[in-house]
Amino acid sequence: MSRESSHTLGLCVPYILERLKLHHDQSSDAKPAPFFLGVNGVQGIGKSFLVSSIADSLAQAPYNICTIVLSIDDFYLSHEDQLRLAAEHPCNPLVQHRGQPSTHDLPLARSVVASLRAGHETSIPSYDKSAFNGQGDRKTQAQWAKVNANSQQPVELVVLEGWCLGFRALDDAHVTACWTHAANRCAQGSGYWGRLGHNRLEDVHFINRALRAYDVLTDQLDALIHLDAEDPRYAYGWRLEQEAQLRKDKGSGMTDEEVMNFVNGYYPSYELYTGQLRAGAFRSRKGAQLRLKIRKDRVVNEVLQL
Repeated sequence: MSRESSHTLGLCVPYILERLKLHHDQSSDAKPAPFFLGVNGVQGIGKSFLVSSIADSLAQAPYNICTIVLSIDDFYLSHEDQLRLAAEHPCNPLVQHRGQPSTHDLPLARSVVASLRAGHETSIPSYDKSAFNGQGDRKTQAQWAKVNANSQQPVELVVLEGWCLGFRALDDAHVTACWTHAANRCAQGSGYWGRLGHNRLEDVHFINRALRAYDVLTDQLDALIHLDAEDPRYAYGWRLEQEAQLRKDKGSGMTDEEVMNFVNGYYPSYELYTGQLRAGAFRSRKGAQLRLKIRKDRVVNEVLQL
């Protein structure tokens, strides 16, 4: 584990333990429901590594907390349903591939979260991003892992990571104003570096309206850790680094051009929702969000509890 990763983990674990204790103290049940922790961050910032490190650390003594990790990616639409969505909106480039709000199976996500919260035996979906030549598809249910089975320790902590967790939909007028500003800058060639202004307004509204349904996930979180890149543009460099290492280690991976196009597909949402998330995803739960401001070298240089 790098020094930067170790430092980030060292900031997160005490926060999680503090919120977990509060969760238990506030519960009237002898056996409290599992604690749900969300982790948000741009592509390449290290979400997956952090959540696996959190799970490994808390599963060991002296904590011995039964922890599972979920990714919002595992709730992507099936390949068939994604193709159907793309065909229904052929002029919207934001839904021609998985990623943006509208490309996840929210009924499935709600069902899994409800089952885990109730302490029931639960099958955890899994998504194969390599299926259909990289278009991806959900694995068959026979391949899903089960938790809370009779012989297993009950799950106490659920860590859910996802790039759009905590994002809240904006009102239509706000979206229109943001898009108009971006589109004007794009047309003027005034050093505009974003992607929002390169998309049609109706396509951006489609994503924003789809995001409203994602409150069902954010509202289930007992706490949220926001890995906040000081500049969201860092995502490009971080993903380029990751894919270069992947090509070196495994002999395959996205080209630099493919990486740029990949991040471009997410970037309009970063332009719209990052400011709001930095202000706090939870309007009435003080302390439920930990914001870690992260430099380009992945060093945390400021910690805020919102």
